[in-house]
Amino acid sequence: MGGQRAATILVADDDPAIRLLCRVNLELEGYRVIEAGSAAELDEVLARDEISALLLDVRLGDDDGRVVARRLGEERPELPIAFFTGSVSLDDVRNLVDGVIPKPFTLEELSATVRRLAPL
Repeated sequence: MGGQRAATILVADDDPAIRLLCRVNLELEGYRVIEAGSAAELDEVLARDEISALLLDVRLGDDDGRVVARRLGEERPELPIAFFTGSVSLDDVRNLVDGVIPKPFTLEELSATVRRLAPL
């Protein structure tokens, strides 16, 4: 990498299997990946780490990812965000974020979205 730091992707999903799948595959592509299982964990990571892009579940446990995305859009408009969603109409969320990854997703869909949001 010649001294360049890898882009850091924050994966915020309450499903540990989704977080693991994303982490393993994105790390193989050269990204640094941080996981968050709740909105509170997401906020902790954003306070301490420089994040290149956020992959956010629309239903983040008891938290509504749409509310989180709206808040972050005001607080950190430069942060690219993509939603994971398996249950919400894509038209309902596209205007809130920079990308949508429908669940279930392929590794190609995941990679293509992340490369668009945070090119290496």
